[in-house]
Amino acid sequence: MTDGVWAKIKEDVLCVFDRDPAARNVFEIVTTYPGVQAIQWHRVSHWLWTKDWKWLARWLSTIIRWLTGIEIHPAAVIGRRFFIDHGMGVVIGETAEIGDDCTLYHGVTLGGTSWNEGKRHPTLENNVVIGAGAKVLGPICIHEGARVGSNAVVTKEVAAGESVVGVPGRIIRRDLDADQKQRQKLAQSVGFDAYGASDETLDPVVTAMHGLIAHIHELDKRMEMMCETIQQLGGEVSDEPMPKLGDCGLEDDILEPAEDKTD
Repeated sequence: MTDGVWAKIKEDVLCVFDRDPAARNVFEIVTTYPGVQAIQWHRVSHWLWTKDWKWLARWLSTIIRWLTGIEIHPAAVIGRRFFIDHGMGVVIGETAEIGDDCTLYHGVTLGGTSWNEGKRHPTLENNVVIGAGAKVLGPICIHEGARVGSNAVVTKEVAAGESVVGVPGRIIRRDLDADQKQRQKLAQSVGFDAYGASDETLDPVVTAMHGLIAHIHELDKRMEMMCETIQQLGGEVSDEPMPKLGDCGLEDDILEPAEDKTD
């Protein structure tokens, strides 16, 4: 295999640290994460497929399905730093295409709606998150940065940055304004982007978290206005930058116990 395949396998392992706070070390990820194992072996089976060893590629993907519960057709094209969290029940079809830095949760199907040959499965652009149990069907495109909520069924194209929920999938957010983009960035800085959830879903914990994030963002804006007013009146305001949330240990303190980093 080429150096490029090994480089992708290494990136698939290391990206887990950015998306799963329970990850402790590389050995644990490689040996106990079925999503990582499935994508590692898919890199191998896809290489075999491109070399026209198609039966061997299909046989290898079948063995990995038995071992991990994840079915990825060896012809599927998958980009860099791909992460399948938990993984059981994930199905990725033959003509599916997945960009860089995408995340899928358990029970996701990237399936087809036709028995005709040719492009039958979805295309995911970069930084797409598909929530648990979601079904993305047909030769549609989920554009960059889009989110598909848990258990949604999507059969139509989703524009960049949009969020989709429900059956059938419906758009609940488009064209984020500056405040919404800042809140989204704040949410991601504390690792809160689980299962493709949005601030308009009905889960009470998700709603509470987004409410807190919105409140913090509004406090920041008011503090900036107060500092500007004080300076205009001749007062002195410290120009020392505020610490970033990621530097405050907020992930460890809020999202998981301080000493126990297991699921």
